[in-house]
Amino acid sequence: MFYANLNHNPDKKRIADRLKLLKAKLAAEVPAKSPTETLLATWNIREFDAPSYGQRSQECLFYIAEIISHFDIIAVQEVREDLDALKSVVRILGDSNWDYLVSDVSEGTPGNRERMAFIYDKRSISFSSMAGEIVVPPIEVKEGNKLIRYDPSMQLYRTPYISVFRAGWSHLVLCTVHILYGDDEADNPKRAKEIEVLAQILGKRARERRDYSNLILLGDFNIYGAGDITMKALTDAGFYIDPSLQALPETNTGKKKRKYDQIAIHPVKKRMELTGKAGVFNYFDTVYTDADEPIYVPQMGEAYDTISSGEPRENESTYYQTYWRTFQMSDHLPMWVQLRTDFSAEYLDELAAD
Repeated sequence: MFYANLNHNPDKKRIADRLKLLKAKLAAEVPAKSPTETLLATWNIREFDAPSYGQRSQECLFYIAEIISHFDIIAVQEVREDLDALKSVVRILGDSNWDYLVSDVSEGTPGNRERMAFIYDKRSISFSSMAGEIVVPPIEVKEGNKLIRYDPSMQLYRTPYISVFRAGWSHLVLCTVHILYGDDEADNPKRAKEIEVLAQILGKRARERRDYSNLILLGDFNIYGAGDITMKALTDAGFYIDPSLQALPETNTGKKKRKYDQIAIHPVKKRMELTGKAGVFNYFDTVYTDADEPIYVPQMGEAYDTISSGEPRENESTYYQTYWRTFQMSDHLPMWVQLRTDFSAEYLDELAAD
């Protein structure tokens, strides 16, 4: 981590104190990096970066970088057309040691001009030559008792991004998604159909192609709960969500707790294992806390106590907690899982047995 620019920030003492708290919480909750394991995470960073509710501050970019630094590789959703914030985070991480891959913009209203990205630590992860956006081929999907044929013109609104990385003894095929939200209902059929179509395509590739072993589908699925048809669409296609992940708290920061973010693994695994360690990291316990609200009133400006019509806002704290701070950090929390990626002992055993 490179904190040099923090020295010129007028709030450097307070930010440095918060960074120390954040580092301590991360150290307590996330395993230390290891040459024998890989820490994989997914995080929807809200409109990263768009000027909604004010441009992101330098302060929050330090916090975002600090969180990312504790993982080996992280899939990021809602990266917007402007990459300045993402590039700033990589510079704070140290661009001699860190790098990123990013997809093109998904156009159209549902696409929201979003990109997908992978940010990774080059000291433990290497890009393994293949990256691309998933295009839906002709495919048949069962709807009731009928088989419905989808042709190539029927694509997912936000194009999934797939890349292959090398981590220790493992190659990891990672596909990150931001599934359509649509109507506010648990069993939204369009949302379920996107998951079903994508999971069926990738599941078929994993079963039939050796280069798709160690396939991990991760990101924001907008799944409400474990019993919804949207979750069933994922598991019916053969994807597995480890019990250690299923037991985790929800990743969204709102009052309605939902299983939006997931890390699902296809069972064809080659020199890659789950260790059983996983988590959801709540940064609002240490940065932009409820108690910090008065500190940020000047940054929030008139919108803090006045609605767009000019009338007084009934609850300023709701604006701070639900909107403003989530556009600094996010309205999602990062989810992570630890993978075992060193199989040297087993390999030596194989050699010794010959």
